[in-house]
Amino acid sequence: MPELSLADALAGLLALSLNAYVLFGGADFGGGVWDMLATGPRRARQREVIAHAIGPIWEANHVWLILAIVLGFTCFSPAFARVMTVLHIPVSLMLVGIVLRGSAFTFRTYDDEHDAAQLRWGRIFSSASVVTPLLLGVCIGAVASGRVVAPAGGAFGERFVEPWLTPFALAVGLLTLALFAFLAAVFLTLETGDRELVEDFRRRALWSGVAVFCASALVLLLSFDGAPLMNRGLMGSAWAVPLHLGTAAASVAVFAALWSRRFRAARVGAGLQVSCIFWGWVASQYPYLVPPDLTVDAAGAPEVTLRLSLWALGLGVLVLAPSLLYLFRVFKSGPGDGVGVSGGHAGGGP
Repeated sequence: MPELSLADALAGLLALSLNAYVLFGGADFGGGVWDMLATGPRRARQREVIAHAIGPIWEANHVWLILAIVLGFTCFSPAFARVMTVLHIPVSLMLVGIVLRGSAFTFRTYDDEHDAAQLRWGRIFSSASVVTPLLLGVCIGAVASGRVVAPAGGAFGERFVEPWLTPFALAVGLLTLALFAFLAAVFLTLETGDRELVEDFRRRALWSGVAVFCASALVLLLSFDGAPLMNRGLMGSAWAVPLHLGTAAASVAVFAALWSRRFRAARVGAGLQVSCIFWGWVASQYPYLVPPDLTVDAAGAPEVTLRLSLWALGLGVLVLAPSLLYLFRVFKSGPGDGVGVSGGHAGGGP
């Protein structure tokens, strides 16, 4: 087995930061999805629970995305430049969606009157919560497909639209949206002491879990032609069978826990299931950061830059980790009151 380099270590930390963003920031986006899909006589109360769950910590969850971006342009600038150039359309729209979502949530929260303006902000918040995960998944799908190559002439559409506007990339976008909605629904079962609302979110978790399964199957099917490198990793590598078994075990455990109303176990299982899916993508394209030509070592910065970045991360963790733990302890550890939290959850999202 080849020895791991310093670039490999930084790439692993980059992947870990993206994994954290998918779990915690993703669950926040999923809360916006259920805000849009709130129905029935309890829809106002469902939205109230979602707002109370997201409110204290939604900004903190973007720390992981910021960390991933900083690691990308500092430690792997050729890969970062390639992605930001070729995928500038979906990336720009995704960043606009993040800003619109946060702004709309804030304006809606602090609008004292339940008027047309508040309703309009609510629609912007929920719409951005749907579109942004789709675009994030499209970007991931485009990278995994190996179509994000250095622009070398040709029409604008050929260089900057065709690499991401593909059936495979769009399917990954749908899978990302389904995963975020699934996480949010599972987490929200622990955010209220109202049994009726808990049942509402439990049913949504079960149905969105089915959607995750269908979207995953579609992505795997389209990967034969749309992302051959990822398909070979997922179907023929030495780690493929253990990964699939782990994902399947986590999925079954989540459904069993939801069925028997063991929501804390369901929360842990959902995190493991989503993480297994995420790391399947990461492992399948390793050692490439941006297939088909930019490997981790080839895109890595000089060793002195990587070493300084690793030291900076170590020092940053000493400040960031206690701050985040204290934040979640304050806002996510209390008895359920029918609206607010009920026992908290592991780190973020609704």
